[in-house]
Amino acid sequence: MGTTWLLSTPQHWTGEFMEDFPLTLLWSVTVSMFPFGGFIGSLLVGPLVNKFGRKGALLFNNIFSIVPAILMGCSRVATSFELIIISRLLVGICAGVSSNVVPMYLGELAPKNLRGALGVVPQLFITVGILVAQIFGLRNLLANVDGWPILLGLTGVPAALQLLLLPFFPESPRYLLIQKKDEAAAKKALQTLRGWDSVDREVAEIRQEDEAEKAAGFISVLKLFRMRSLRWQLLSIIVLMGGQQLSGVNAIYYYADQIYLSAGVPEEHVQYVTAGTGAVNVVMTFCAVFVVELLGRRLLLLLGFSICLIACCVLTAALALQDTVSWMPYISIVCVISYVIGHALGPSPIPALLITEIFLQSSRPSAFMVGGSVHWLSNFTVGLIFPFIQEGLGPYSFIVFAVICLLTTIYIFLIVPETKAKTFIEINQIFTKMNKVSEVYPEKEELKELPPVTSEQ
Repeated sequence: MGTTWLLSTPQHWTGEFMEDFPLTLLWSVTVSMFPFGGFIGSLLVGPLVNKFGRKGALLFNNIFSIVPAILMGCSRVATSFELIIISRLLVGICAGVSSNVVPMYLGELAPKNLRGALGVVPQLFITVGILVAQIFGLRNLLANVDGWPILLGLTGVPAALQLLLLPFFPESPRYLLIQKKDEAAAKKALQTLRGWDSVDREVAEIRQEDEAEKAAGFISVLKLFRMRSLRWQLLSIIVLMGGQQLSGVNAIYYYADQIYLSAGVPEEHVQYVTAGTGAVNVVMTFCAVFVVELLGRRLLLLLGFSICLIACCVLTAALALQDTVSWMPYISIVCVISYVIGHALGPSPIPALLITEIFLQSSRPSAFMVGGSVHWLSNFTVGLIFPFIQEGLGPYSFIVFAVICLLTTIYIFLIVPETKAKTFIEINQIFTKMNKVSEVYPEKEELKELPPVTSEQ
């Protein structure tokens, strides 16, 4: 459907059909614009959340969803594939901003005993969105010649709903107290969120975090990389966000249709099996919401990456033997579903939650910029090079992803601490010992970088 339209659009203007190579290049550029936009959006996170607040950044971000939805909906009428390319870039920016700001916002307003569950909820709704897109994308619904502009235009509906509903929600109390210095507004936001008036203990905890970071101010990305007191936190989010995408999740979905076909699933039914895989993803992420506070973040990460590691190894063997052993394609299907289950339990939802938990207020926006950039660049890299890996290694392609899963699992086991039911200050103290800085709070290190007159105040 999409390729045919891309092929016919230049022919409409020039009278000539596009050759195979430029058509493939055009299709690749169109696909890659989304993760590239996600990378740009990640770079905007810090400036947006510091200028507009967490809620304000999300409201502003809807521009990058509603405008491209209109453009994509009109692309067929305008006979312009350029509108699709520009729109995917803008939607990618929207995804880059929201995938970082939403976990930050929810993590800052959640009580510590529910922070994990609320931190997983954004990933749950991402999986629900993917499933809804798969359902609407069935060929007998909207994935056809007449329906695809409507399908693309529907991306603006959730943004329109957010514009209507989000203004009624409170801003992050931590943002109001620590960055805006408005204790009355922070207390009112907490009272609205908790449903009771006695919030003095939480206000005191936020004020303690504020006191701990008074010397820091805003920590830029460059400063983040230079600070010894944030060394292991920064390395951990780079490893986790890189491992999340480089572990092969997008390659699994890319390869899934071929696996289903090789197992004997009729071509016209593959789309339904794919939607079923999406439903498994939703169910397992839903389970993660309830077990993250019971089992903890660290165990879910170890369990999830271990399942993905085993699935990649067995899938490699199954793909290598599928032409000689008749039942191997069915093993491949089990591996795909197992991988989806493992990734949904830990690697998908937990890394963004950990960014909120292991960084304090002054460094959190920059940390999300780094984590988001690693996420989207890794996504872009896999999409770009996996076809070449597949061509070069054939059935052994997933060995690459198995190695990444193994290395990430080892790093988590050795380095990443458990953060369940701990305050941000308590988590900070754990990393203070790991980073071997003598002071309790990292702002003492930053005092060395301030002018003498400031440090004497």
